Amino acid sequence: MATTRDIAQTETTDTPQRKTPRILAVDYGRARIGLAIADSDTRMAQPLSTMERINRNEDLRRLRELVREHGVKQIVVGLPLRLDGTRGEMAEEAERFAQRMRKQIGVPVEMADERLTSWEAERLLEEMQGRFIHSEKLAGGKKTKKPQAKMTVDAVAAAVILTEYLQRQAFEEPEGK
Repeated sequence: MATTRDIAQTETTDTPQRKTPRILAVDYGRARIGLAIADSDTRMAQPLSTMERINRNEDLRRLRELVREHGVKQIVVGLPLRLDGTRGEMAEEAERFAQRMRKQIGVPVEMADERLTSWEAERLLEEMQGRFIHSEKLAGGKKTKKPQAKMTVDAVAAAVILTEYLQRQAFEEPEGK
């Protein structure tokens, strides 16, 4: 399970000279798509944004642009399995969306089990918001705008998916690598 330490709480900055390949996580939903990103070297997942769905073609166009802008070399799409591990309607939809991404964006796309990631994201957001409330009290009640305050459950869920995926990858890699 991811912790707040595992999910970086800094905004992503990008330059065209970026050399480190990046991994994009997608938390697919019918209304919104949560996005998170990580450098393949640092393996630190960061919530990126939440994309409101428009239609399939426009969504894929925006994702293609984002992949190009951020130098993404791999995409991980959350697979919303049921708690018993079986596939439901949303898992089938997410799989079809991943196949379209694979064809239209042209980078490798993997599916990753995302059971309970939205629940975990809500827990992490509540924990972060508690910290904001505590820091506001210490600051004399002045509300400070922080980038983390804008994070949505969808983007944090994508970061949880990516964090867990990266942890599995590190565990599965041979020691000589």
